[in-house]
Amino acid sequence: MKRKERRERRKPMAEINVVPYIDVMLVLLVIFMVTAPLITQGVKVDLPRADADPQPGEGMPPVVIHIDRFGDTYLDQGDNKLLPVDQQLLFERLVGVFDEAPATPIMVRADASIDYGLVVDAMVAAQAAGAPSVGLVTRPPLASAAGSGGP
Repeated sequence: MKRKERRERRKPMAEINVVPYIDVMLVLLVIFMVTAPLITQGVKVDLPRADADPQPGEGMPPVVIHIDRFGDTYLDQGDNKLLPVDQQLLFERLVGVFDEAPATPIMVRADASIDYGLVVDAMVAAQAAGAPSVGLVTRPPLASAAGSGGP
């Protein structure tokens, strides 16, 4: 009889202890939070602020022309990321882009402290290569970025 009572008291637990899994998840979260800023690559550009609505995606990834604070120009095109270019090479590469896909959007991402003439030169090269329009990448104003809504 005692054996029968003991079996009834000890029923198998069908619950999983998830505490170790939560601990592992939190450790991984911290690791990803620390390493994510280190993984980003790019040209340091201080974008100007502008109160403008973001452009809707047109389906094709844009070709981005980067101009850093030293006036150096880079082209971000598909798998080729941040290729250093001069005006002639920029024009030649953009002609190749428009030969393959004429509706490719072109964006210029320039540092706020550079001479405006460098931005105009990049836009002229894009227009001469066949770009129907060229967009400028900006940061939202501080009021919008902070979530206050602004006036």
